[in-house]
Amino acid sequence: MTQPSRSAGSACPDAAAAAAKLARRDLVVDLARVCCVLLVVVIHVLMIGVGLDASGAVVVSRPLEAQPWFAAATWFGQIMPLFFALGGFTALTSWRSLQRHGGDAWDFVRARTMRLAAPALPVFVLFAAVLGGATLAGVDPALVDTIATGAGSPLWFFAAYLLVQCLVPVAVRAHARAKWLALGGLAAGAVAVDAARIATGIDELGLVNLVFVWGFAQQLGFWYADGWFRRRTAPQLVALAAVAYLLVRFGVDAGWYSPDMLVNLNPPTVPLALLGIAQVALLTLLAPLLRALMQRRAAQAAVFAVGSRTMTIYLWHLPVIVAVAGLTLLIPGAAPEPASAGWWWSRPLVFVVVLAIVWAVSLPLRRFEQVSVAIPEGRRRPGALAVAAAAVLAFVPPFLVMQLFLDLPIALVGVVLLAAALVLERPRSRSTARSSSNARA
Repeated sequence: MTQPSRSAGSACPDAAAAAAKLARRDLVVDLARVCCVLLVVVIHVLMIGVGLDASGAVVVSRPLEAQPWFAAATWFGQIMPLFFALGGFTALTSWRSLQRHGGDAWDFVRARTMRLAAPALPVFVLFAAVLGGATLAGVDPALVDTIATGAGSPLWFFAAYLLVQCLVPVAVRAHARAKWLALGGLAAGAVAVDAARIATGIDELGLVNLVFVWGFAQQLGFWYADGWFRRRTAPQLVALAAVAYLLVRFGVDAGWYSPDMLVNLNPPTVPLALLGIAQVALLTLLAPLLRALMQRRAAQAAVFAVGSRTMTIYLWHLPVIVAVAGLTLLIPGAAPEPASAGWWWSRPLVFVVVLAIVWAVSLPLRRFEQVSVAIPEGRRRPGALAVAAAAVLAFVPPFLVMQLFLDLPIALVGVVLLAAALVLERPRSRSTARSSSNARA
């Protein structure tokens, strides 16, 4: 995730440095990323209902999904394709900067792995502790499974995002050599995978689209960074978005895909790639207005404050929503019946409370999100094998959540593997490397 500029010296040099750094940023991308994360929080606040049945047992429901307009709303509210495209924009600019400073592909993979594994580790520690405590306390296993499945569901994102981010050096090279072929090849791959999955009924085949669909969305970010979308006229951008939506409609009407874009999320399907085209086109269309908004200091301050915590907000908001819902059950009259008028009217307050708590949680956890990937003087980067192994170890826990849903064993596995990944990524002593070379000689 893009980090905000921070001061580190005297006032005047700081101001000049901050202004120079700000001038190099695409503030529209920063704003869009923050809006995507906050929209995810809003959706989950509206989606999770916790109440009591006639016997006093806790019941978890999904009021938002029960609304007749929900499926249509997901055509605009499913913003994960845009999130991956924005990640592609950031990855391309970061990769080019790293190359200018002498870094290579393994430096990039190491940095991306650390910046995803570090903030994810405390979440797995929390789930391991809570699920372990609930199991020992004899809490209803069905209730524990329901809550763990819901609270851990966002973790799928880390598997998909880490995978395509680790492929950035290869993806950028393909984009530089033949950008149309790179984009078209990913699109063709996504179509082929979906066709095979639909024809055979084997949903697991769709996992290959973690590379094709999300790689396609990432490539859109490359195109946005290179200015292709900005060179299109407003009518062209509108037409591009309209054609993308019409193709989604065609696939839904043909019966190949669900009209609910959340259903089309895992495994990722072609409609999400098409939504990515429409979303980047519409973002480009709105960019002049958004850029004008981001000239205001208040807007910059708000976006950078949230932007420095996007991973923490994304990872922790669902556990906090569940905790807030559970606490309201203990307060007489504080928990309206899910889907009732009172429940809907209470959602804005719940949203504010959740953000406030997540903000408080982020204060001690910022060091995990802003983990340093620098190599101190006199030390060296881990070898390619260690970097690759760390990436695999970091990928496994969220992938298991994606496939099997979160439970206590997976939470414990996540703690162990993520900690091991971070240990493997630590800088090595140069003297150790020389000693090893001498020993081999």
